[in-house]
Formats: sequence, C-alpha cells, structure tokens
Amino acid sequence: MNTPDYVPGHGLLKGRTAVVTAAAGAGIGGATARRLLEEGAAIVIGDAHARRLKETEETLAAEFGADRVTSLPCDVTDEDQVQALFALAEQTHGRLDIVVNNAGLGGTAALVDMTDAQWSRVLDVTLNGTFRCTRAALRALKASGGGGVIVNNASVIGWRAQTGQAHYAAAKAGVMALTRCAALEAAEFGVRVNAVAPSLAMHPHLVKVTSEELLAELTAREAFGRYAEPWEVANVIVFLASAYSSYMTGETVSVSSQHA
Repeated sequence: MNTPDYVPGHGLLKGRTAVVTAAAGAGIGGATARRLLEEGAAIVIGDAHARRLKETEETLAAEFGADRVTSLPCDVTDEDQVQALFALAEQTHGRLDIVVNNAGLGGTAALVDMTDAQWSRVLDVTLNGTFRCTRAALRALKASGGGGVIVNNASVIGWRAQTGQAHYAAAKAGVMALTRCAALEAAEFGVRVNAVAPSLAMHPHLVKVTSEELLAELTAREAFGRYAEPWEVANVIVFLASAYSSYMTGETVSVSSQHA
C-alpha cells in the first residue's frame, strides 16, 4: 500500500503552547513539532543534540514565524535542563497547554550479555526522562489551573516480547503504566494524559542505516506492508492533544496493527 497524502492542518490547536522533547531531526519528534505548528500552536522544542535542534528551530521559524518557535537544548536525564525547558515555555508564551514526551533511547542486547550501564541508560532516557518531564508538566499545569494535555511516546514493544529488547520493552511498558497512573492523578485538575504506541516508523536517515533484509522483515509484519511515516504518528499525537479526544485519558493508542 502506498503512503497516503499528507493531511493539511485544520487549526485544531490555535492559540495553544506546546513543549516537545527530542524534537530535532527527521523522526517522530520533528514531525510532531511541525504538525503542532500546522495546527496553530506555538512550540518550545528541546533535544540533547544542540546543533540539530538549532537547525530545526531555524527551519521551522522561517516557515511558521520566529514568534512561534523557540528551542533549548535539553537532556531529559538532567533535572535542571528539564526545569529550564518548561520555564522557557512559560516565560516565552505565558502559558503551557500541551506536552509531548518523545525522548527515548533504544538498543539491542541479549540479557545474558547486557551490562548494567546498557540497561540503566535506556531506562534513564526512556522511562525516567518521561517521568521527569511528566512531573514538570503536571506541576506547571496544576498551578495554572487551565487544564492541559500530556502525550507520551510509548511503543508496541511495551505489550509484546522481542529478543534483544528487554531494556527498551521494560522502559516502554513503564511509560504505559506511568501514563495510566498520571492520568488518574491529573484528572482532578483537568489534565489529560495519554500515549501513542508506534510499531515501525521510519525516516530517510534511519532507512539508510537499516539493512534491506531487516527492513523487509519488519515491513512484512505490518498490515499495510510498509513502515509508518513519522507524520502519521504525529497525526495521532495531534488528535490526542486536541479537543477531539476530550474524554480520553490514561489510554495508549496503538499506531499500528501490532497491538500484541
């Protein structure tokens, strides 16, 4: 099946301010930043890669206006950097409405060979980083009293098993559990917390470093016989960030046919 046409924006998030982590480059974070802008939001983007982040900011600012795009390098394993990112959103735009926790780190290692450092690094970025950003977001949104939305990036691997992926699977399953618990706590002050769970989302740079054999094997598992474009995942994130999902919280939406 061919990739469908790109869906134009409809102003779903006009007047909102969003924070997006790991937003530099051609992946889901970058696609989400663009989609949020296309839907009318102002964005504050963070990423651990300062050079790529600045390039992303400049590209988006040239297209959507410098007043709607701000960036700050942010390593989600560093609490001070997380705090600075959220403070920048309020300082720049005077409000915070949407947070997309996209930062995550993968890797492949059999459990018998996996080191403590490999395990801890994946968990610290993927799960602990999501926790730090969710905590910062909830504190800010509770204080503002205006509600808001948090969308976490999980993965179908949080539901199903795959060899060599114990650390990443554990982290993503943790993101799903964190999402459910945070949603219950946040409901009392009008904040919704949901997650997306992609299976195979690829961009040109990732395709280049993936062997043809592995890519063929992975796409064969997908119902449409192809990988998702990052913007197709970003579309679901926009849905969860918008009023169209006003009665949804604590949910993880599979952006795939591979729920299990």
